[in-house]
Amino acid sequence: MDIDWPLFWDSLGPLALAAVAGTIPLALASFALGMVLAVAAALARLSRNRLLAGIARLYISVIRGTPLLVQLFVVFYGLPSLGLTIDPWPSAIIALSLNVGGYAAEVVRAAILSVDKGQWEAAYMAGMSRRTALTRVILPQAARVAVPPLSNTFISLVKDTSLTSLILVSEMFRKAQEIAAFTQEFMLLYVEAGLVYWVVCLALSAGQNALERRLDRHVAVAR
Repeated sequence: MDIDWPLFWDSLGPLALAAVAGTIPLALASFALGMVLAVAAALARLSRNRLLAGIARLYISVIRGTPLLVQLFVVFYGLPSLGLTIDPWPSAIIALSLNVGGYAAEVVRAAILSVDKGQWEAAYMAGMSRRTALTRVILPQAARVAVPPLSNTFISLVKDTSLTSLILVSEMFRKAQEIAAFTQEFMLLYVEAGLVYWVVCLALSAGQNALERRLDRHVAVAR
């Protein structure tokens, strides 16, 4: 197969720009909102309130038991039948955030449970309320445990944003589709998009490793 190198280099800039202006902001916004949902769901799962715990379990089960593509289609194509029409970008953020929240909730819950119960007791002896102990003592320690799996979740999310091209979101894979449709060089553009995703994920993996090493040093000093 002959490679159209001029097209490859000409399209690299638009794809990289779409990654910086579309894919990464979409992933960051969705991850941030998803983590809010994850912490809330994790705390609800640990709550003594059976209703809250049951709602959290149902939410997590539904998200983990259905494909992300279905969730995207329900939000973008399904809600209009109920009279609620949402633009592509907000639809993508809502669906991706719900998905991240469902998966990350169990990571956060496990991280909280991994903190020694003696930490709770020490916080109570220091006069802290349960909420204060959770925010000042437990969650910071749980965050160190949760960083590796949550970093992997974010890297997976960056790749999953490609699915939002199916609901007309202008991110990198959508740009690759547009250029491929115009030039009819589908293989070249899709492979090139894959390479850009790969480079972005390599950079994120390097950042993850650096963060983990920094946290390890912090823990070692604290000990």
